[in-house]
Amino acid sequence: MHEWTMEMPSETPNRDAVRIDLSGDWLLAAADNSHALTIALPGDVHSALQRAGIIADPYRGRNEADVQWVARKDWVLERTVVIDADDLNGGWYLDFESIDTVASVYVNDELVLQAENCFRRYRPDVSGAIVAGENRIRIVLHSAIAEGARRQAAQPFYVPYHDGNSPIANGNMLRKPQCHFGWDWNIAIAPLGIYGSLALCRLETARIEHVTTRQMWLDDGSVDLQVTVQLFAREPGIVPVHFMLDGVRERLDCAVGAGETRLTHVFTVQEPRRWWPAGSGDQAFSTLKVEVPGETVTRQIGFRTIELVTDKDEAGSRFAFRVNGREIFCRGANWIPADALMSRVTPESVEDLLRSAVDANMNMIRVWGGGFYEPDWFYDLCDRLGLLVWQDFMFACNLYPSTPDFLENVAAEVDYQVRRLSTHPSLALWCGDNELVGALTWFEESRRDRDRYLVSYDRLNRTVEAVMKQACPEAIWWPSSPSVGYLDFGDAWHADGAGDMHYWSVWHENKSFDNYRTVRPRFCSEFGFQSYTSMQVIRQFAEAHDLNIASPVMEAHQKNAGGNERIAGTMFRYFRFPKDFPSFVYLSQIQQGLAIRTAVDYWRSLKPHCMGTLYWQLNDTWPVASWSSLDYGGHWKAMHYMARRFFQPVAVAAIPSADGREIAFSMVNDTAEPATVELQAFLVSLDGNRQRLLAAAGTCPADRASTLVTVAAKDIPPDTLLFWSFEASNGATGEGHYAHGTYKALDLVPSGLTIEAVPRPDGSFDVAVTAAGLALHVMIEADVEGRYSDNAFDLTAGETKSIRFTPRIALDAGASPRFSAYDLESCQGKG
Repeated sequence: MHEWTMEMPSETPNRDAVRIDLSGDWLLAAADNSHALTIALPGDVHSALQRAGIIADPYRGRNEADVQWVARKDWVLERTVVIDADDLNGGWYLDFESIDTVASVYVNDELVLQAENCFRRYRPDVSGAIVAGENRIRIVLHSAIAEGARRQAAQPFYVPYHDGNSPIANGNMLRKPQCHFGWDWNIAIAPLGIYGSLALCRLETARIEHVTTRQMWLDDGSVDLQVTVQLFAREPGIVPVHFMLDGVRERLDCAVGAGETRLTHVFTVQEPRRWWPAGSGDQAFSTLKVEVPGETVTRQIGFRTIELVTDKDEAGSRFAFRVNGREIFCRGANWIPADALMSRVTPESVEDLLRSAVDANMNMIRVWGGGFYEPDWFYDLCDRLGLLVWQDFMFACNLYPSTPDFLENVAAEVDYQVRRLSTHPSLALWCGDNELVGALTWFEESRRDRDRYLVSYDRLNRTVEAVMKQACPEAIWWPSSPSVGYLDFGDAWHADGAGDMHYWSVWHENKSFDNYRTVRPRFCSEFGFQSYTSMQVIRQFAEAHDLNIASPVMEAHQKNAGGNERIAGTMFRYFRFPKDFPSFVYLSQIQQGLAIRTAVDYWRSLKPHCMGTLYWQLNDTWPVASWSSLDYGGHWKAMHYMARRFFQPVAVAAIPSADGREIAFSMVNDTAEPATVELQAFLVSLDGNRQRLLAAAGTCPADRASTLVTVAAKDIPPDTLLFWSFEASNGATGEGHYAHGTYKALDLVPSGLTIEAVPRPDGSFDVAVTAAGLALHVMIEADVEGRYSDNAFDLTAGETKSIRFTPRIALDAGASPRFSAYDLESCQGKG
């Protein structure tokens, strides 16, 4: 029992209420009574402590270490709810969308729930505990650190975890986001809290547990939409169930027994409008509703077919997604949680990140297996934006238990998540885990006794697969990422004949960018290169005296062992030493974009051998040096502007031959119609003057790549760059340059950049950038947050480029940002 010094939050429901929203302020205290405050639910404990002034912002400076004590304590949340005597009829239950993670829940001091899985929805019956008048709800959030250690000690054999990713030990024991225990891009503070919706509900006759659908396509082009509603009742009864699809309403009276009852209704749609991924067609929807008394579930339905093509071919076997009968080249990135602390996540900020993905010509994201199954509204956004979702199950980079209790817990998680998400047209594939097959080789224990750990892994993987197929028989399953294929436990990291690949040799093995062209993946679902986060983000966590990549604060915001050395080492391989800290940040972002562009340009040129490139990673969880193309907060790094160009559905790239003697202009066409491409190529001197080299035209077939023209490397004189621009018959345009050698070998001269900004009536600014000489990789920055219509572009002598800058927050009348420009020459130190 706790002694509170604050008034207990309480709520009296309306007389006819069946769902009492429990979001809002609760009392929060450490179980040892060392702290007492309020917490806003849904939310996390760290954010509540920061709001109360008990801890500092974990993201600033080196505060991470100062707040790790939070996760070592148990925390108690309490509030009261007043129930009228007349409302006690029927059953009452609590409804928690997500409890993070190990918790004991009491109503009026009666234990009603022992939760142990952040990825399950819990609906414990509390009918026997509810009384007329005031009811006290108490939730004890147990320390994940202590619970992980306890569960590890109880295992029949030690189950290793990756201590480089998980500096907080034994997170693999818990069904909790694995990145909460650290990772090579995340803060290690093991947050805890209550997320999503939470309510106290009265069960009248029955409630809806799940609404699932199945599309049965007929030969005449029509589709039968099978809608299954899963109901739960405490006792037998009759429930009227209404099914509605785009205004067509049907009523079925369903006899329910105690427990679960399933009811299916079929709608026949004669001429369905199809849902397509972004860039391939419209995102057409129908609205489905299922109603029972007191509850309505609404789903947006997209009619589409999807297949994973793994047919054998001369190189091995294919890996391609076929949507509505057409193979789609997947252009995209990996998604990690939008924030390390759930209280800071908003639908608006997530939508901004996902829209940035689509704005960069992406059509797929991979929800990585060390974070969350995202909330319903996340997948609704992906549906509306046309982003296919590769969905991992939440297992990553560790080994995991396979004891009966653990597998039972996992089975309940998988069943819930698959039924919850299966109606979304964006959901393309369910993948068993991230890198668990590879992890079998990472630990002394599993190397010494591979059979034991392989059997344990297989038990887990088979459980996930079996439950997924039972919950949604038509769902597409892929056993692991990377994987060569079903029941193949070999090395998929470098196997480029089949399956999906994670290719990390350039970053982790410090190989050259050219090394990307030594592999020919069928589908590369992970590859990446780090950069520093942008200066405006760095200034949010660092003081002026911290602006050195070797300072303790900057190193605290670099979580990958050796990451700073690899950024610097690569920089010195390709560029001259940067003149100051902002230039170091700028060059790190340029080289990041160049690395990923090298891979994507080449792998797209292999189409249809390669049918997907998902780089690591789209976003950040906090301000940190990482592989992301979007800063924490959504600001575009240089790479994201480059991605918008190298991910264009119709694109041209310069690709050198393996011996360096030729440069081929590859054209790729991801559209359903042939595209004629007209190319102009120039030689550009170091003072920025252009000389026409060639003009060429060719037609690229639909959904293919081909070579347009080849240039001999000897035709590019020393101290000269190859520039090009193109126009395609479908309206696509683009440009780029190729340096035959390293940038540090070029004696660049000052580019003479000038900037002129003119305000517009809508609050944005037209920004004209002019170069007197050659300006490579020009980045425009303003002293206020905002979005640029373009950036990371090139200018030759006398050339002007106009871009649009839109401030994130409207400026006062008459106010104007201060703009500055970086380019390659101005950021390199002078020798």
